[in-house]
Amino acid sequence: MSGRDFDGFTVVVTGGSTGLGRAIAVETARRGAALVVINYARSADEAEETARLVAAEGSRAVTVQGDVSIDEDCQRIAAAAAPSGRIDALFNNAGMTKFAPNHADLDAVDADDFLRLYAVNVVGAFQMVRAARSLLEAAPQPGAVVNTSSIAGVVGNGSSIPYAASKGAMTTMTLSLARALAPLIRVNAICPGFIDTPWFGKAMDADRVERLRTGAAAATPLKVASTAEDVAGAAVFLASTASRHVTGETLLVDAGLHLGGASLSMR
Repeated sequence: MSGRDFDGFTVVVTGGSTGLGRAIAVETARRGAALVVINYARSADEAEETARLVAAEGSRAVTVQGDVSIDEDCQRIAAAAAPSGRIDALFNNAGMTKFAPNHADLDAVDADDFLRLYAVNVVGAFQMVRAARSLLEAAPQPGAVVNTSSIAGVVGNGSSIPYAASKGAMTTMTLSLARALAPLIRVNAICPGFIDTPWFGKAMDADRVERLRTGAAAATPLKVASTAEDVAGAAVFLASTASRHVTGETLLVDAGLHLGGASLSMR
C-alpha cells in the first residue's frame, strides 16, 4: 500500500458519482486527501453516496453538479476547490457513449453522436484542464491531470465507433497537454478495458451484462473481469508523487486485453 501519499491533497474527480470515478474518489481519500470535489451530471443521490464514502475515510467531500461539455460548468467545478488555493490532482473521468457495438453498421450512428461524445469525452476534459490550470499550477508539486481514456481508443473496439474515436482523440490530447503544460503540470492517461460497473446495465439487460462479464474474463490473458477498484489504483498512481517523473504517458489497464487472442464482444 502507498499509505498516506495524498496527505493534504485537493482532488477533483469529474464523473465521480459511480463506478470508476467513485473508486478514484474513495481511494484518494483513503490515502489522505484533505478535500475531494465530486462532480456529477445527473446522479445526485449516487454522488452523495460517494461523498459519504469519502467522508468515512476522513476527507472532506464536496459535490458539484455540472456538465463538463459546458465551459461555465467546468469553471464552477474547478471553483469548488478554490478555497484550498490548489488542485493537486484532477481526474478527468466524466464520459459517455452511444452503444452501437456492430461497427460494420455505419447507419447505427450519425454526426450528432460523434459531436455529442466529443463534447463530453474530449472537449469536456480540455475545458476542465483550462478551468483548473491556475490551481494545478499552485500545487506544491507539479499538479497532476489523469484522463480516463480507453483501450477502445488504442485498438478501435468498444461500444461504438464514435466512442473509440473520441477516446483516441483524448489520448492524443493527453500528449499535447503534457508537452504544453510542463513543467508545472503533469498530464497522463489510463486506458481501461472492460470495467464491471453499472454503466453497462443502462443499455443491456442482466443476461447480456453477465455474458459480457464472462466474455471479458475469457478474453483477457489474466482471465479476470476488472472492477472499478482494480483500475482506480492505476489512476491514483499517476496522480501520486510515485509518478512525479511521469508525464505524457498512456497506461493500459485492461488485464492484457490489448495483447490479442479472444475478442471481447458486446453483443
